[in-house]
Amino acid sequence: MTQVRTRFAPSPTGILHIGGARTALFGWLFAKKHGGQFIIRIEDTDTLRTIPGAMESQMADMRWLGLQWDEGPDIGGPYGPYIQSERAELYQKWAHWLVEQGHAYKCFVTEQELREMREAQIARGETPGYDRRHRNLPAEQAAAWEAEGTAVCHPLQNAPRWPNHRARPHSRRHYL
Repeated sequence: MTQVRTRFAPSPTGILHIGGARTALFGWLFAKKHGGQFIIRIEDTDTLRTIPGAMESQMADMRWLGLQWDEGPDIGGPYGPYIQSERAELYQKWAHWLVEQGHAYKCFVTEQELREMREAQIARGETPGYDRRHRNLPAEQAAAWEAEGTAVCHPLQNAPRWPNHRARPHSRRHYL
C-alpha cells in the first residue's frame, strides 16, 4: 500500500486561524495514525495579500500546537521546494507538456475581458464562465502574442467524455 502523505498549505496572509489549525491538526493526526508523513507547503501566490513574517508566525503557532512536519520550507525534503511561488518553473514545464499533448491550450484573455464577459453573461441571465475563446487559436497568433509579452494561462481542454458545466440542466442559481 502507498504511504499516506497529507499536506497543509497555509497562505501567509495573516495569523493562523482556528479553521487552519483544525485542518492542520486533522491532517497531522491522519498521517501519524497511518504511519505517514505530514507536509507543509506555503501557498504564497496571493502576493497582494501576503504579509511579511506571516509564514514564520503560522509555523511557530503550529509548533506551539505540537505539530511536527516531515517536510516543509524550513526543513526541506525530497519533493521541494515547499513554497508555492518557488515551484513556478516546475509548473511551467508541466503546463507546456499539457499544451504539447493537446490536453490544454494557451489563453490570452485579460482580466478586463473576463470582467466584461462575466458582466455580459449575468446581464443575459447566464451562469458566468469562461467562453474558451482561445481554444482554437491559430498557433501563429499565439506565438505572436507570446512574443509581445502578453500574459498567458493554460486552461485544460474538456474531452468530449467530460461533462461541460454549461450543459447541466439546472443552473447553480436554483441551489442558492
